[in-house]
Amino acid sequence: MGTMGLALPWKARISSTPRERGTRVEPSEHFAGGPNPAAMDAVSEDAALAAGCRSGDLRAYERLYAMHGARMKNMARNVLGSAVDAEDAVQETFLKVQRSIAGFRGQSSFITWTYRILINTCYDARRSRLRKREVANDDSEETLRPEPRAPGAHPSLRMALERALAKLTQHQRDVFLLYEVEGFRHAEIAGMLEMTETASKNTLFQAKKNLRQMLEPPRSSGAEKR
Repeated sequence: MGTMGLALPWKARISSTPRERGTRVEPSEHFAGGPNPAAMDAVSEDAALAAGCRSGDLRAYERLYAMHGARMKNMARNVLGSAVDAEDAVQETFLKVQRSIAGFRGQSSFITWTYRILINTCYDARRSRLRKREVANDDSEETLRPEPRAPGAHPSLRMALERALAKLTQHQRDVFLLYEVEGFRHAEIAGMLEMTETASKNTLFQAKKNLRQMLEPPRSSGAEKR
């Protein structure tokens, strides 16, 4: 997976208690009594960006990049493990958006649609990189050395988390990164990964459960007896 350089306070993120409704308040929960002006502004901004990009307005693309470019690069870097690959993935995403904007039908928000393209671009890059490694391994007569591991006694939290994330399934890792690291809501993740909100929530719960099992120190035999 590569070194992602995550700065994640995992004890706060990977709670031992499933968080359905609590520490993180979804907009629909907080403003259940009436329309949310901020949400309405976001919808209007989303529609304006979509219309501008569809018409070929360069300023709309520049605004899209100004608003989401840094976040897109960070997300791509977390998926691909490389800042260079992330930069390439974001550039490729904008080219795909420009080529495909005529087919955008508004079934999801324009931003969600854009991030879905980014995620698929990252998946393609990851598969391509894996195939190249397999070809290189087949062509090489030398035995590749395994990547050096950090000392097992006291590994850094960051290294431990990155290794644990690498052991998750692709869907678990991506949902965890999108929700806990990038801060997307389950409704947005569902649109990006083409899954239901319930599936997104269940996948996140399973990812956090698996991470806790891998990251929590083993209990001593004395503690188990008590």
